[in-house]
Amino acid sequence: MKLYAGLAPFIMLVFLPFLTVGQGKKSAAKTPDLTSMIAAEALKQEQQVIKWRRHMHQYPELSNREYKTMAYIAENLKDLKVDIVTGMAHTGVVAVLDTGKPGPVIGLRADMDGLPVRERVDLPFASKEETEYLGQKVGIMHACGHDSHVAILMGTVRVLSAMRDHLKGKIVFVFQPAEEGAPAGEEGGAALLIKEGLIEKYGIQVMYGLHINSVTDVGVIRYKPMGIMAAADMFTIRVKGKQTHGSKPWDGVDPIVVSAQIILGLQTIISRQTDLTEEAAVITVGKITSGVRNNIIPEEAEMIGTIRTLDTAMQRKVHEKIRLTAEKIAESAGAVAEVDIKILYPVTFNDPKLSAKMLPSLEKAAGEDNVRVMKASTGAEDFSFYAKKVPGLFFMLGGKPKGLDPLDASLHHTPDFYIDESGFILGMKALAQLVVDTSL
Repeated sequence: MKLYAGLAPFIMLVFLPFLTVGQGKKSAAKTPDLTSMIAAEALKQEQQVIKWRRHMHQYPELSNREYKTMAYIAENLKDLKVDIVTGMAHTGVVAVLDTGKPGPVIGLRADMDGLPVRERVDLPFASKEETEYLGQKVGIMHACGHDSHVAILMGTVRVLSAMRDHLKGKIVFVFQPAEEGAPAGEEGGAALLIKEGLIEKYGIQVMYGLHINSVTDVGVIRYKPMGIMAAADMFTIRVKGKQTHGSKPWDGVDPIVVSAQIILGLQTIISRQTDLTEEAAVITVGKITSGVRNNIIPEEAEMIGTIRTLDTAMQRKVHEKIRLTAEKIAESAGAVAEVDIKILYPVTFNDPKLSAKMLPSLEKAAGEDNVRVMKASTGAEDFSFYAKKVPGLFFMLGGKPKGLDPLDASLHHTPDFYIDESGFILGMKALAQLVVDTSL
């Protein structure tokens, strides 16, 4: 016994390192590499995601009319252990993955509506859909990539469902209709979802979203803390003149000429009265309507347009200047201008603390060199409504084929809009990584 007792220190000295290594390996085995797991699961879903996207691209639907899209999403998620609700905000789909463990409630959002654009891209799954929009026969196209967003989020549901045992809390997947704006006289989009109590009903504490971008290389993510996309307002200016024969303009007041002067005057608000070193701003007249025939000076003209600002003080000033410019130019010609401005979307604001905290997650998904800070965009997004309720992070996902000159890339909202589908896998990885790192 004394002999064994004397050998005990020697035995421990020899075998302790091996015991420690063994325990270390056992401990390491209990801590899976979730980033690698995300990548593997996303790879499994890639081809299915592409298939989903092509189907939705071929059969797009306009805002608040996404009934077939709603059914397609629900049908392709029903085999998973997620609770699915359809019909929120008319045609929205909400799917909830409950891990059964205490933790945060994380929202992920994708928009699902198409645009009244006739597709020109030569694809086997190009849209041939048509409808009537504002009294005109138009084509329907996913000319902004919302089909990509939906497919990526559907893939992310599957990625995270496969990892359920490693997550905490709840993930709320929001497939949102009408991001492009509800039809006249209707409510829709993020604003309506929030009005219906989406945030409170599910207890969402943080919201993430992405937008595919046709001029950013595949494999690249671009983001910006604070204001990333502009506030969007719509204005209507009605110019009331005096109708007369086209051969005798001096007997009347020509609202078309007055409208032309107002359009030029609006541009000086931006070029001469706004400090563009602070933030960008835009005033665009998108449509002007007046008259019935060539030899009649009409009584009225109407123009509609958009205002984009990235600063609330600048937004107020631009609104005031539009009213003043239109009214005074009309008055100088003996006409009357009535100005109506409707605020549509607030600034899309990325919470700075959340942006800093989740930057490593984006870098895990894309690689540190592929995550880049961008300048603010004068485009607008109704993701902004979520970010006013809870901390949010919205980022751009590359969809441009590598090697293609950005100047040659087709722009959003155009008939030639094109996306490289090889970028979808990064979208899944980024959203899933944000969830995993927020959850743990």
